[in-house]
Amino acid sequence: MGVPPIVYHPDYQATLPDGHRFPMGKYRRLSEVVAAKGLAPRGFVRPEPAGPDLIAGVHDRAYVDAIFALDVPRAVAREIGLPLEASVLARSRASVAGTLLAARLALAHGLAGSTAGGSHHARRETGAGFCIFNDVAIAARTLLSEGRITRAVVVDCDVHQGDGTADCLSETPELFTLSLHAEKNYPTRKIPGDRDVGLPDGLEDAGYLAALEAHVGPVLDAVAPDLVFYNAGVDPHRDDRLGRLALTDAGLAARDRHVVAAARARGIPLVAVIGGGYATDIDALAARHALVFEALAAQA
Repeated sequence: MGVPPIVYHPDYQATLPDGHRFPMGKYRRLSEVVAAKGLAPRGFVRPEPAGPDLIAGVHDRAYVDAIFALDVPRAVAREIGLPLEASVLARSRASVAGTLLAARLALAHGLAGSTAGGSHHARRETGAGFCIFNDVAIAARTLLSEGRITRAVVVDCDVHQGDGTADCLSETPELFTLSLHAEKNYPTRKIPGDRDVGLPDGLEDAGYLAALEAHVGPVLDAVAPDLVFYNAGVDPHRDDRLGRLALTDAGLAARDRHVVAAARARGIPLVAVIGGGYATDIDALAARHALVFEALAAQA
């Protein structure tokens, strides 16, 4: 199949005030690392930004319109945690479009990824936790409504529970959510998904991989999806500021290889998004996010 296609848009990186705790610089740096590793030899695939009608297929229309107008209540903006200005809106639109394009490419080629995405705290009626629009839920619901898929599984390995994805897909039984996360971490009020695996604080590589093996394969066998959405958040790493687990770089790499290989062994297309990662060392953070693209290439 050749090297899996990778989606990137310059708008993935918005402009934030100096000192903001979200490591926005990781997106451009990730694209540089991926290119330097030869993982996108023909260049990146660039999406066209998503419009409000596509996004409103999942999110409440009034919320979508308020975001596009850059005019949301102060409480909503505070819950999101990002300044709502033009570059942040552009980033959100590009991220949604990028995940949908990468999903279409995965269906065509078997594997694909986007160097953004995984905004899994965005719920139907509002955003939260640095997430404005739920790109994975939008892509999954769009492909389902188009008849491109009949079933999909979201394998969410971000350190935080995928509460927004569970909310957005709660009335769509064809779209199954599996979340492996630190049980005591954000969000405090979790929205149950189809299978939630809450992990104890300080869990290291071996224990994490055992939990992964106990759930990923059995879920894929039970659901038999047409597509896997893989949220490869790197915030389970032991050096992450917002995680509570203790994976190493090698543990993250083994996790990514396991999920991708599990889908490939069953002949199921897989699309990867990068999810969360909040280390202060942008170079180290980008290198961790690049691991999933190395896993894709290894299975091509």
